[in-house]
Amino acid sequence: MAEAIEIAVIGAGVVGLAIAHRLATEGREVVVIDPAPPGSGASYGNAGTVADYAIQPVGTPAVLKSLPSLLFDRNSPLAIRTMAFPSLVPWLLRFARQSLPGAARGNALALTELLSDALTRWQALAEAIGAAGLLRNHGCLYWYRSDRAFADARADIAFRRACGVRVELLDPREISALEPGLPVEGGGGAFFPGALFMTDPGRVVSLLAEAVSARGARLLTARVTDLTRRDGGARLTGPGLDIQARRVIIAAGAHSRPLARQAGDAIPLDTERGYHLEWDMEHLPITRPICPTAQGFYLCPMAGRLRAAGTVELGGLSAPPSPHRIARLLEGARSVFPDLPEPDREWMGFRPSIPDSLPVIGPSRGGPEVLFAFGHGHIGLTLAPRTAAMIAAQVLGQPSLPGSEAVRADRF
Repeated sequence: MAEAIEIAVIGAGVVGLAIAHRLATEGREVVVIDPAPPGSGASYGNAGTVADYAIQPVGTPAVLKSLPSLLFDRNSPLAIRTMAFPSLVPWLLRFARQSLPGAARGNALALTELLSDALTRWQALAEAIGAAGLLRNHGCLYWYRSDRAFADARADIAFRRACGVRVELLDPREISALEPGLPVEGGGGAFFPGALFMTDPGRVVSLLAEAVSARGARLLTARVTDLTRRDGGARLTGPGLDIQARRVIIAAGAHSRPLARQAGDAIPLDTERGYHLEWDMEHLPITRPICPTAQGFYLCPMAGRLRAAGTVELGGLSAPPSPHRIARLLEGARSVFPDLPEPDREWMGFRPSIPDSLPVIGPSRGGPEVLFAFGHGHIGLTLAPRTAAMIAAQVLGQPSLPGSEAVRADRF
């Protein structure tokens, strides 16, 4: 016989845990279900940046123009595994349409709304879970390593400013003053002074999981393989699992698509495989996240280690890590710091990617007993508290937050 509960959250990443924390704080009965330990996926391996400035979608007219060369250049920051190409064609066609000028601008404006309170929401959540000491307010630097790249970036910077993003333009001398460890010779920088940074995102998510448990929610190690609407709710089953929930929230990141389909929605979700390398070191060469924009990754001064995180590889969930992508990331890090030894560890994880770069947050088309909270792409960490507030509004019958219409499941 199925165990009856009020709310089941599928997924113990930062989004699922933030939702569980919000609902448990409101006194709701919550079970979080995940086959892996809390926060062990993309929530652990990311660049640690609360990126309120990340209003540009992945798909833009500039990306569309160079898409063929980007996808099939093994050295590109955006690449595709050849074996995965046939299955990715429908997603790529949607991505191309969303990269057209009108769609890209609309997606950017929707992201601007979603990100508008990311910093204040994370500061409040960090304080509530005892993680405030792991947040730094040193900002984030985009580093354009040539004069041409810096000049080409001015239109993007102007657009971000028009959308309310705080950004300062820096010349090489100012970059060197900000980060003396960088080998700056030309180009320039875009400095986002408001951005927050987590010195250990894995530890932050662990503290969030502890806070979820402390508020009475249960963390259950299990895999949901089947979701069936039944008795005004949904039944969740899997190996050793049988739960009947009044509300189900699918927050399983890149693993969400089959569950969403069982709920009645065909969501164009696919997988970006992201990588990171780490070097243990006592004295870090930088003090804030820095993105050498041409290489498409971040250098991050984590607690006791330097992390190089990023790049995009479209390649599904089953293929092993690509040695070439790891080598590319190592090459990029050494282009900044040539004396880096072999990394102490390497990692690959899965980002849930939607063609318009907007997450799916809100009820399934089949009925409000199943809610979606996935597809955040590169900003899942950033948007976790905002997503939790949007889902809580649905569950608690409160007014919808601004931006809710843009992330509805029925937009596809």
